[in-house]
Amino acid sequence: MLVDTEYWFFRATQLTMRELSVDLDQQTYLAYQSEGKTTWDMAKETGFSQETIDKYKTRRYALYHKYLKEENIEIPGILDVLKTLAKQHHMAIVTTTRRIDFNLIHQNRQIVNYMQFVLTIEDYYHPKPHPEPYLTAVSRFQAEPEDCIIVEDSPRGLKSAVAAGIDCIIVKNHFTSQQDFTGAHLVLDSIGELPNILRKM
Repeated sequence: MLVDTEYWFFRATQLTMRELSVDLDQQTYLAYQSEGKTTWDMAKETGFSQETIDKYKTRRYALYHKYLKEENIEIPGILDVLKTLAKQHHMAIVTTTRRIDFNLIHQNRQIVNYMQFVLTIEDYYHPKPHPEPYLTAVSRFQAEPEDCIIVEDSPRGLKSAVAAGIDCIIVKNHFTSQQDFTGAHLVLDSIGELPNILRKM
């Protein structure tokens, strides 16, 4: 949601799975993500060994890193939005991204400067849609769930928020826009709408 990386992660996964003769389309990928499963489960079901899967995971991440360096993943206006929000709100990033990938994404960006902290997948045992990632953030803030608002762009993140008992605002993106966001407090078309929405809450 803060950077446009999800499509490129999918594309890297899709191309790597194709090398294993596993056909992965966007709908299937998003369905797996929503349930907290990985697309490598498809490879296991096809009969590939864990050793082979680990090898191709490494290939996938190499391709993903290439995309991160070469493709435009900027979201127009995001820094203006964060600058406005930071005047009234404490913010953090809670992501299922590995820290090595997160650091590559943000090494030349200013987004993290507006955050109190960042939680990556190494900072908790159970990834989204489990509630632990967001409950960990609530604890770090020394807050209560009802004091917080989560901003997400995926059903997996929404499910994590709902399970944690925290209101969730969905900001659509081109990759997940047709997904089911039942349970969201609000669904927005653009991140630029967020400051005015939060000002009214």
